[in-house]
Amino acid sequence: MARIKDVAAQAGVSVATVSRVLNNNPSVTEETRNRVHEAMAALNYRPNAVARSLRTEATRTLGLIIGDILNPFFAELARAVEDEAREAGYTVIIGNADERPDQQDHYVRTLLEQRVDGLLICPTAEVTPLVEEVSRGERPLVFLDRTLSGVEVPSVRADGSTAIAELVAHLRALGHRRIAFVSGPSTLSTGRERTEAFLRAAAEHGLEVPEEYVRVGDFRAGSGQRITSELLDLAEPPQAIFLGDNLMALGALDEVRERGLDIPGDVALASFDDVPWFNHIHPRITAISQPTAELGRRAVRLILDELHGRATESVVLPATLVVRESCGETGTRKEDGS
Repeated sequence: MARIKDVAAQAGVSVATVSRVLNNNPSVTEETRNRVHEAMAALNYRPNAVARSLRTEATRTLGLIIGDILNPFFAELARAVEDEAREAGYTVIIGNADERPDQQDHYVRTLLEQRVDGLLICPTAEVTPLVEEVSRGERPLVFLDRTLSGVEVPSVRADGSTAIAELVAHLRALGHRRIAFVSGPSTLSTGRERTEAFLRAAAEHGLEVPEEYVRVGDFRAGSGQRITSELLDLAEPPQAIFLGDNLMALGALDEVRERGLDIPGDVALASFDDVPWFNHIHPRITAISQPTAELGRRAVRLILDELHGRATESVVLPATLVVRESCGETGTRKEDGS
């Protein structure tokens, strides 16, 4: 088995230089770095990560805790985090909180025991004592997608307010006046923000939103189907239903299909969170697209800045409206004055 001094001899550099390359020290020139990597490849050298971490107090690992691994948004987010971290020489350990505070805390403890260099957390609704403690500690911590009230931590998230306003304007232009919104939990920052943006946009367009038209789901398909059923059973059902995430939109689609209703003829559908399959069903689903991959990449860069003692600022990226056919085409729905 090749040793670090064998790599140094092969590359024609000192052992200290090889060590600096392994630890991504910026003082090493690109030409020297390439020679060392070529020598490592030629000798099939594999650095001992455990031994290095004991010497440097760094494991070159990051912990990522996501809300729900079955949600396509979080799957794409995790992939982007992993890709960006790998390019920087870090490995990512992923934990699925399943939207449960106790499960989240389990992974926080486990990852801290594994001595990860930093934590990226998509926080659940509750501010747990453990997360508060970590936020006050020395371990770098970044919130991703969501924030927690009263916890001062750098964050990376998307702002969908402008895109939601554009969606409401689009629906209004198509003649839809009775518009319902199925939000995520109000205990989550994303649930609150999307609800507030929808109600604000509706008011700006002179649309009255009855209390029964604003429902709270849990960002999962079951709640989307159940609430869509309740909305369609109202004495005056909505002409359009805006779902607060892609899984609830899937549940709404199931309910509409089971009833044999036409989209958008009988009811229009739109979703927050665009996913690839929205573009491959009929009709294609109008959706608000978050810059998911960029959120993941920026989160990794932010936590690496923390790790290297550089100044950090929270990042907010805009979401965008993607108009397709599920809400209708201009001029197809007549005003009914309701």
